[in-house]
Amino acid sequence: MYEPIRTKSVHSTMAGTPSDFPHRSREEELDIQLAGHLAALLAVTDELRALAPSTDLDTAADRLAEQVTRLRGGRAPARAPLTTTTGRSDLASLHRRAHAFAGRALVVAASRADTAAAILSAERMDAHAAALEPRELAAR
Repeated sequence: MYEPIRTKSVHSTMAGTPSDFPHRSREEELDIQLAGHLAALLAVTDELRALAPSTDLDTAADRLAEQVTRLRGGRAPARAPLTTTTGRSDLASLHRRAHAFAGRALVVAASRADTAAAILSAERMDAHAAALEPRELAAR
């Protein structure tokens, strides 16, 4: 009833040998993901710094930039100058976005066992959640 396949698979003939394309390890993929989430968090942090300057945000931005640079093998992340803001953004929505990015970074940092990035992400989640609490309560 079952007849074996007599021709080669399309997938094996198209790809050729496994060395035809570069492969990354799981750790390298997680480093790329984590660097991306932290860079996105850094961009939102820079936006928040432009709208509502604070030393906490300055310190966080510096620490985020250090982590992204470390994960990218010494390449520093692109930073937006603090003077370039495109209109008045809603601080609450920026804090929500930052909280979400920090949460994503925390998940990836935990899965790759990166303690420094996990601690930084958790601290940023707490800071953005705290920044949202008074606004959320006032909106109700």
